[in-house]
Amino acid sequence: MEKSCPECGGKIMGRADKKFCSDGCRNAHNNTLNKDSSNLVRNINNRLRKNYRTLKTLNTKDKTKVKRETLVKHLFNFKYYTSEYITKTGAVYRYVYNQGYLELENDWFLLVKDDSGV
Repeated sequence: MEKSCPECGGKIMGRADKKFCSDGCRNAHNNTLNKDSSNLVRNINNRLRKNYRTLKTLNTKDKTKVKRETLVKHLFNFKYYTSEYITKTGAVYRYVYNQGYLELENDWFLLVKDDSGV
């Protein structure tokens, strides 16, 4: 039985369980399947990446205090984060992957790094 490539329609030669005619077709097919389905998802992921890079750049010692204006100057967007951790005392740490921040008094923020999940 002759099989055809789902990406280009070409003839598949080789092993019986082979699904694509070439690595190029396999890659193109998987890239199409895995591409972000909408601009919304792509834009949010880009914003999260920017926030992560900002936190990582400013938090050089795994625990650093910075002013709000420093985060804003680096175009940090407080709306986008990946998770929250609420302590027993009610303090809310917001994380962008493993880089987190805690809002303190007088526009100060404590930047932290959590490598426990890595």
